[in-house]
Amino acid sequence: MSRIESVEQLRTIYRQPKELAAKKVIPRLEAHSKRIIELSPFLVISTMGEDGIADVSPRGDAPGFVQVIDDETIAIPDRPGNNRLDTLTNILGNPSVGTIFFVPGVDEVLRINGDAELRDDAELRERFEVRGKLPASVILVKTKEIFLHCAKAIMRAGLWDASAQVDRRSLPTIGQMIVDQVGGNRPTKSHEDVKQEYEKVLY
Repeated sequence: MSRIESVEQLRTIYRQPKELAAKKVIPRLEAHSKRIIELSPFLVISTMGEDGIADVSPRGDAPGFVQVIDDETIAIPDRPGNNRLDTLTNILGNPSVGTIFFVPGVDEVLRINGDAELRDDAELRERFEVRGKLPASVILVKTKEIFLHCAKAIMRAGLWDASAQVDRRSLPTIGQMIVDQVGGNRPTKSHEDVKQEYEKVLY
Protein backbone atom coordinates (compact mmCIF):
# COMPACT_ATOMS: atom_id res chain seq x y z
CA MET A 1 0.00 0.00 0.00
CA SER A 2 1.36 3.42 -0.94
CA ARG A 3 0.33 6.94 -0.13
CA ILE A 4 -1.34 8.92 -2.92
CA GLU A 5 0.24 12.35 -3.19
CA SER A 6 -0.76 13.79 -6.56
CA VAL A 7 -3.72 14.24 -8.87
CA GLU A 8 -1.80 12.26 -11.48
CA GLN A 9 -1.67 9.27 -9.12
CA LEU A 10 -5.39 9.61 -8.44
CA ARG A 11 -6.18 9.57 -12.14
CA THR A 12 -4.39 6.25 -12.56
CA ILE A 13 -7.02 4.81 -10.19
CA TYR A 14 -10.17 6.73 -11.16
CA ARG A 15 -11.72 7.39 -14.56
CA GLN A 16 -12.35 10.91 -15.78
CA PRO A 17 -15.83 12.20 -14.85
CA LYS A 18 -18.55 12.02 -17.45
CA GLU A 19 -19.19 15.24 -19.35
CA LEU A 20 -22.43 16.07 -17.53
CA ALA A 21 -20.82 15.54 -14.11
CA ALA A 22 -17.87 17.74 -15.05
CA LYS A 23 -20.16 20.54 -16.26
CA LYS A 24 -22.83 20.41 -13.55
CA VAL A 25 -21.49 23.16 -11.25
CA ILE A 26 -23.45 26.42 -11.49
CA PRO A 27 -22.95 29.71 -9.60
CA ARG A 28 -26.58 30.77 -9.08
CA LEU A 29 -29.73 29.24 -7.65
CA GLU A 30 -32.34 28.14 -10.20
CA ALA A 31 -35.71 26.39 -10.07
CA HIS A 32 -34.50 22.92 -9.04
CA SER A 33 -32.07 24.06 -6.34
CA LYS A 34 -34.70 26.43 -4.93
CA ARG A 35 -37.24 23.62 -4.82
CA ILE A 36 -34.86 21.31 -2.95
CA ILE A 37 -34.14 24.05 -0.39
CA GLU A 38 -37.89 24.56 0.00
CA LEU A 39 -38.43 20.85 0.71
CA SER A 40 -35.37 20.32 2.90
CA PRO A 41 -35.69 20.04 6.71
CA PHE A 42 -32.00 19.24 7.25
CA LEU A 43 -28.55 20.30 6.12
CA VAL A 44 -24.95 20.02 7.21
CA ILE A 45 -22.62 23.01 7.03
CA SER A 46 -18.84 22.76 6.92
CA THR A 47 -16.46 25.47 8.02
CA MET A 48 -12.77 25.80 8.81
CA GLY A 49 -11.24 27.88 11.56
CA GLU A 50 -8.18 30.06 11.34
CA ASP A 51 -6.34 27.24 13.11
CA GLY A 52 -6.96 24.99 10.09
CA ILE A 53 -9.27 22.63 11.96
CA ALA A 54 -12.36 21.71 9.96
CA ASP A 55 -15.85 21.50 11.43
CA VAL A 56 -19.15 20.05 10.22
CA SER A 57 -22.40 20.92 11.97
CA PRO A 58 -26.03 19.83 11.45
CA ARG A 59 -28.88 22.30 11.03
CA GLY A 60 -32.53 21.28 10.99
CA ASP A 61 -36.08 22.58 11.25
CA ALA A 62 -39.37 22.35 9.37
CA PRO A 63 -39.02 22.00 5.56
CA GLY A 64 -38.09 25.33 4.02
CA PHE A 65 -36.45 26.67 7.17
CA VAL A 66 -33.62 27.95 4.97
CA GLN A 67 -34.82 30.88 2.89
CA VAL A 68 -33.72 31.97 -0.56
CA ILE A 69 -33.07 35.71 -0.44
CA ASP A 70 -32.13 36.02 -4.11
CA ASP A 71 -30.51 33.91 -6.81
CA GLU A 72 -27.12 34.17 -5.10
CA THR A 73 -28.02 34.26 -1.40
CA ILE A 74 -29.52 31.86 1.12
CA ALA A 75 -30.26 32.56 4.79
CA ILE A 76 -29.87 29.94 7.53
CA PRO A 77 -31.33 30.73 10.98
CA ASP A 78 -29.13 29.80 13.93
CA ARG A 79 -31.39 27.99 16.39
CA PRO A 80 -30.38 27.16 20.00
CA GLY A 81 -27.57 24.64 20.29
CA ASN A 82 -24.74 23.91 22.71
CA ASN A 83 -23.34 27.47 22.59
CA ARG A 84 -19.86 26.31 21.59
CA LEU A 85 -20.38 28.51 18.51
CA ASP A 86 -17.89 26.48 16.45
CA THR A 87 -19.56 27.24 13.11
CA LEU A 88 -20.13 30.91 13.85
CA THR A 89 -16.63 31.51 15.21
CA ASN A 90 -15.11 29.81 12.19
CA ILE A 91 -17.12 31.99 9.80
CA LEU A 92 -15.79 35.13 11.51
CA GLY A 93 -12.24 34.00 10.75
CA ASN A 94 -12.84 32.24 7.42
CA PRO A 95 -16.06 32.89 5.49
CA SER A 96 -15.80 29.87 3.17
CA VAL A 97 -18.53 27.33 3.85
CA GLY A 98 -19.96 24.21 2.26
CA THR A 99 -23.51 22.93 2.74
CA ILE A 100 -25.39 19.79 1.77
CA PHE A 101 -29.20 19.76 1.77
CA PHE A 102 -31.15 16.56 2.39
CA VAL A 103 -34.81 15.83 1.59
CA PRO A 104 -36.27 12.74 3.33
CA GLY A 105 -37.17 10.11 0.77
CA VAL A 106 -35.04 11.70 -1.96
CA ASP A 107 -31.70 10.02 -2.60
CA GLU A 108 -30.09 12.95 -4.40
CA VAL A 109 -28.67 15.84 -2.35
CA LEU A 110 -27.90 19.48 -3.12
CA ARG A 111 -24.53 21.01 -2.41
CA ILE A 112 -23.94 24.75 -2.07
CA ASN A 113 -20.50 26.26 -1.49
CA GLY A 114 -19.96 29.94 -0.87
CA ASP A 115 -18.94 32.74 1.46
CA ALA A 116 -20.88 33.36 4.67
CA GLU A 117 -21.48 36.29 6.97
CA LEU A 118 -23.34 36.57 10.27
CA ARG A 119 -26.24 38.97 10.71
CA ASP A 120 -28.41 39.95 13.67
CA ASP A 121 -30.69 42.44 11.92
CA ALA A 122 -34.09 42.41 13.64
CA GLU A 123 -35.92 42.49 10.30
CA LEU A 124 -34.01 39.49 8.99
CA ARG A 125 -34.36 37.51 12.21
CA GLU A 126 -38.11 38.14 12.26
CA ARG A 127 -38.44 36.24 8.98
CA PHE A 128 -37.56 33.09 10.93
CA GLU A 129 -39.89 33.41 13.91
CA VAL A 130 -41.13 30.05 15.23
CA ARG A 131 -43.32 29.64 18.32
CA GLY A 132 -42.76 33.30 19.09
CA LYS A 133 -38.96 32.84 19.17
CA LEU A 134 -36.37 34.42 16.90
CA PRO A 135 -32.95 32.99 16.04
CA ALA A 136 -30.08 34.75 17.77
CA SER A 137 -28.41 35.29 14.40
CA VAL A 138 -28.72 34.37 10.74
CA ILE A 139 -26.03 32.94 8.46
CA LEU A 140 -26.13 34.53 5.00
CA VAL A 141 -24.37 32.50 2.32
CA LYS A 142 -23.40 34.03 -1.01
CA THR A 143 -23.31 31.18 -3.49
CA LYS A 144 -20.22 30.31 -5.51
CA GLU A 145 -20.83 26.69 -6.49
CA ILE A 146 -24.13 24.81 -6.64
CA PHE A 147 -24.55 21.25 -7.82
CA LEU A 148 -26.45 18.02 -7.32
CA HIS A 149 -24.93 14.82 -5.96
CA CYS A 150 -26.16 11.56 -7.43
CA ALA A 151 -28.14 9.03 -5.38
CA LYS A 152 -25.51 6.31 -4.94
CA ALA A 153 -24.27 7.22 -1.43
CA ILE A 154 -27.78 7.47 0.05
CA MET A 155 -28.82 4.29 -1.75
CA ARG A 156 -25.83 2.37 -0.39
CA ALA A 157 -26.58 3.64 3.12
CA GLY A 158 -30.28 2.84 2.90
CA LEU A 159 -30.74 6.11 4.76
CA TRP A 160 -34.47 6.45 4.14
CA ASP A 161 -35.23 2.73 4.53
CA ALA A 162 -37.37 2.25 7.66
CA SER A 163 -35.86 -1.20 8.21
CA ALA A 164 -32.40 0.41 8.53
CA GLN A 165 -33.45 2.60 11.48
CA VAL A 166 -31.49 1.91 14.68
CA ASP A 167 -33.24 1.69 18.04
CA ARG A 168 -32.07 4.78 19.98
CA ARG A 169 -31.74 2.63 23.10
CA SER A 170 -28.86 0.76 21.46
CA LEU A 171 -26.65 3.66 22.60
CA PRO A 172 -26.50 5.53 25.92
CA THR A 173 -27.83 9.08 26.15
CA ILE A 174 -25.57 11.79 24.77
CA GLY A 175 -24.78 13.01 28.29
CA GLN A 176 -23.74 9.52 29.38
CA MET A 177 -21.52 9.09 26.32
CA ILE A 178 -19.79 12.45 26.81
CA VAL A 179 -19.10 11.67 30.48
CA ASP A 180 -17.67 8.30 29.43
CA GLN A 181 -15.39 10.15 27.00
CA VAL A 182 -14.17 12.99 29.23
CA GLY A 183 -14.94 11.89 32.77
CA GLY A 184 -17.35 13.05 35.45
CA ASN A 185 -20.51 11.84 37.13
CA ARG A 186 -22.60 9.78 34.74
CA PRO A 187 -26.12 11.23 34.25
CA THR A 188 -29.05 8.98 35.11
CA LYS A 189 -31.65 10.61 32.86
CA SER A 190 -33.44 8.33 30.43
CA HIS A 191 -33.71 8.85 26.68
CA GLU A 192 -37.28 10.02 27.22
CA ASP A 193 -36.15 12.56 29.85
CA VAL A 194 -33.51 13.96 27.51
CA LYS A 195 -35.96 14.23 24.61
CA GLN A 196 -38.50 16.05 26.78
CA GLU A 197 -35.82 18.53 27.87
CA TYR A 198 -34.83 19.16 24.26
CA GLU A 199 -38.45 19.78 23.30
CA LYS A 200 -38.54 22.70 25.75
CA VAL A 201 -35.55 24.47 24.21
CA LEU A 202 -35.79 23.74 20.48
CA TYR A 203 -36.33 27.43 19.77
